[in-house]
Parts: sequence; structure tokens; C-alpha cells
Amino acid sequence: MDFANLIPQFGGALWTLLFFVVALSIIVAVHEYGHYIVGRWSGIKADIFSLGFGPVLWSRVDKRGTRWQIAALPFGGYVKFSGDANASGGVDEDAMSHMTAEDLRHTMHGAPLWARTATVAAGPIFNFIMSIVIFTGIFMARGTVTEPLTVGDLRPLPAAQQLEPGDVLLGIDGMALPSFDNPTQFEALLKTLPYQPLLGYTVERDGSETVVAGPHPYPPLVQQVVPRSAAYEAGIKAGDVITAIDGQDIYAFDQLKVAVEASEGRTLNLTIWRDGDTLDIPLTPRRTDEQRPDNTFETVYRIGIAGGLFFEPQTAPQSFVAAFTGAFAQLGAIISGSLSGLWHMVTGAISTCNLNGPIGIAQTSGAMASQGTSSFIWFIAVLSTAVGMLNLFPIPVLDGGHLVFYAYEAVTRRPPSDMALRVLMSIGLTLILGLMVLGTTSDLFCG
Repeated sequence: MDFANLIPQFGGALWTLLFFVVALSIIVAVHEYGHYIVGRWSGIKADIFSLGFGPVLWSRVDKRGTRWQIAALPFGGYVKFSGDANASGGVDEDAMSHMTAEDLRHTMHGAPLWARTATVAAGPIFNFIMSIVIFTGIFMARGTVTEPLTVGDLRPLPAAQQLEPGDVLLGIDGMALPSFDNPTQFEALLKTLPYQPLLGYTVERDGSETVVAGPHPYPPLVQQVVPRSAAYEAGIKAGDVITAIDGQDIYAFDQLKVAVEASEGRTLNLTIWRDGDTLDIPLTPRRTDEQRPDNTFETVYRIGIAGGLFFEPQTAPQSFVAAFTGAFAQLGAIISGSLSGLWHMVTGAISTCNLNGPIGIAQTSGAMASQGTSSFIWFIAVLSTAVGMLNLFPIPVLDGGHLVFYAYEAVTRRPPSDMALRVLMSIGLTLILGLMVLGTTSDLFCG
């Protein structure tokens, strides 16, 4: 069942909260299971595995003595290992003082350094593994575009056109069509095409070559709407076709892009074709800090939509190796882009409005779910990557902070003093709370 079909059954706030909890619970469960299972493999006993905090709604104890529970506040989770004072860790000195040497070996604090390191690192690593699995599955499901470019399903458009599913595209407007796998040549051809209602397509159909009429390859068709964007908040939907801007007809997505970038924030009056009806929607582009290929940023105006071909290209199955390689590349792109964005915010090169807090993430969860199951699953993979990356930051209270402590212990042959740990943990908690406040402020006041 597609999540988008559930929208009429929920109010906006409930819809947002529901899918935020679903996304967060999946990511937290995978993260904490990473800690749990690697800890178990390393000989560290887990007393409690909790999804959520607060009053316990359900629990059971397995044969190893671990209590699995679901708590009332579904905004996180934890694993309490043997010897921990509480859910956030710390040493239960009273309990450990009465343990035998064998029992101490099965605690988080009495285990060898390698076991503690592996257990702590496993949480973020499992987040990355989940992201790679999801990306791989999506890439395999999507397949790869066949060559030569062949028409699959046609998308609904206001203008009549003569192409049919199965047509093999050979040329447009008298020019040979380059390989779709060569984006440089393909984009060069697009730039030479005139902006007009119909173009001449040379196609191979039923074994013979013919010329038929069709729209610009990339019409002003809305294929995806970015959550929390100007277009999303204005009510623009996937499948909409923007036929005019301020009364001026447009026929290509590039015309829309040029008009938005040149607006400098001025409200544009868009004429929208939607399922045979015509709507007029005013929309104000927003300033956006957009990443360039060299990881620097530029400030541009955007409305938050993505376009595409006027048809679904025929695809062939993608190999596991190609999909898996693409998944690793996607993971790396998310991490490098996120780190670059954070660095540019810290240095003041871009606005802190680019930072999403809990409210923004929750709103994005609902928005992505409203665009379909695949979009929501993709969002979960992206968020899982972000959670794994954030947890590796060398900040006390995060997994990365604990790994720094273990590195210190490996070098000095002794752990940091209790006083140093208390001070550093307090600093780390302050940093995390400050980041949450900054993100929430961005959610509330940036628009």
C-alpha cells in the first residue's frame, strides 16, 4: 500500500508526527541493535534493549536475560549494558564492586578495549549498512535506462503528441540523439532545441523510421516536489505542468529555471495544468545556498521542484554490483555534502537556516511519505546516513566521543579520569543541546 493513499485519513500534524516516529524508530532500532549484537558477540551482556523512553508499554525477557521493551516516548532508544548506571551509560560502581572477575568481563566497563570500541562503533556502522542496503535495493528496482533511448510510459501533458510506447528515439529536430549515458552531449543537444509547443522526433517504430511530433524532452513538468519548499507550501504537486509564468507561455523546464533564478525573490504567477484543469498559483522563490560540484556554495533562487523527461524511459535490470557501487557513492555524497554544509555554516559562508532541527525533520518525514512509499524509504536511508555521521562526531555523549576516549586509553594505557569525563560529558551535552536549539530556531523562524 502506498503511504500517499493514507493522506486523507490524517490531519496534517498527525500525519507529520506519525511518519516522523516511524522513520526515527526504524533508524534508532537499527542503530541500537548494532550496539547490542556486536556487544553480545564481544562478550558484553545487555540488560535492557529499549525502543523509546519513559513508562514501559511492553516488555519481555529473552533466554540471555536481556529485557526487550517498548516505552511510551518514541523519540530514541538505548541499550543498557551490564555495569551501566543508567540508560545513558556511566558506571554502576556499587553493582560492579560485588562482581567476580568473570562477571566484570561481561560488563561494558570491564570488557577489553577492543570489545568496547567495536560495540560503540557498531551503532553508526549499522546505520550506514542500512542506508547502503536501501540504496542498493532502490537502484536495482529502478534499473538502468536502455540504449538507444526508448519510450516507455508517457506522462500526461496538456499538449497533444504523437509518440508511442516502444518508440526508439533516433533524433530531435533534425539532430541525431546522443547516448543518454553521455550527459554532456545530451545536455548540449537540449540547449540547441527551440522553445516551442512541438518538436519533430525521428523514431524507429515497428522496424521503420518515421518523424512524429512531441513536446520538448524536458517540459516544465513537476516530477518531484522538495519538502518544505516554496512549491510544496504553495500546493504544487508531482504531475503538475507549468504552462505559463506571469502570462508568458513556456515549453521547457529550462525556461522555468531561468525565470525563477532571475526573479530575485519576486512573486511569480504560475499557470498550472493539473489533470485537465487549469490553476493559477502565485509562488515566491526563496534564496537557497546550493552546493557546487567543488563543494563550495552559491546563493540562488529556487522554488523546490525537480523535472524530468516527458516519458518514462524503458529500463533494463541493473546488476547487483552496479547498484551496490552506486549505493556506496550515494552514501559518500550525502556525508561529504553534509560535512561541507556544516563547515560552511560554521565559517559563516552560508546561513544557519540550512540546518534542520526536529521540527523540520518531522515535516520532511510527512512530506516524503505523502509523495509515495519509495520516496519515504529513500528519506529513511538519507536520515540513517545523517544519524550515523552525527554519532561519529568526536563530541562527548555521542559514540564518536566515546571512541576518542578509547583512543586516549589505547595510547596512555589508562582511561581518562572521572573528573575529566564529567567535565567533558557536560561540555558535550551543552554542545548537543545548543545544536538542537539552533536547529529548532531554524525550523521556526527561517522560511
